[in-house]
Amino acid sequence: MPRSRFYTGRGDDGNTSLLGPERVPKYDSRLEAYGNVDELQAVVGLARASGCDVRDQEILLAIQRDCHQMMAELAATGFRGKPFAGGITSAHVDQLEDWIDEMETRVEMPTGFVIPGDSQPGAMLHLARTVCRRAERLVAHMAHKGLLASDGALRYLNRLSSLLFVMACFEDQAATGGHPTMARESDHD
Repeated sequence: MPRSRFYTGRGDDGNTSLLGPERVPKYDSRLEAYGNVDELQAVVGLARASGCDVRDQEILLAIQRDCHQMMAELAATGFRGKPFAGGITSAHVDQLEDWIDEMETRVEMPTGFVIPGDSQPGAMLHLARTVCRRAERLVAHMAHKGLLASDGALRYLNRLSSLLFVMACFEDQAATGGHPTMARESDHD
């Protein structure tokens, strides 16, 4: 019997439980997907803690909460064909679009490929964007296998990567007072 509340030992055989009675290998596509959303949520937390704009911190905290909802949705079993209560909805996607529209008024669109690193918050947001894209690919795989009852999570991740890019550009421009570093110097001309 385990001595701690922080471990059970039930996963020592390489399997784990989803939300529900089903146990699956730890490399199951659902675990890969929600594990990447968990990583995304942690990297968003790093971005939030890195000294970014106060408004960005508020948005990032809301995103972290949405990621927790999404992880539960991705881990749910027995819901195929039925929407998961508390899952990602069109309202969540609409909120991301509203934030993108808000950010567009505060940032100049880059004219070329951006090289992350002009500011710590910007670099962390670019990292979050790349983790988001990886999570999106895994959720798309689940969707194409018929494992999702709705397309909310997939749409959310697609829109979130755009928001994270705009936020990273804002943080970099705020830190440098100008254009972000581009892949080619001629892009500044």
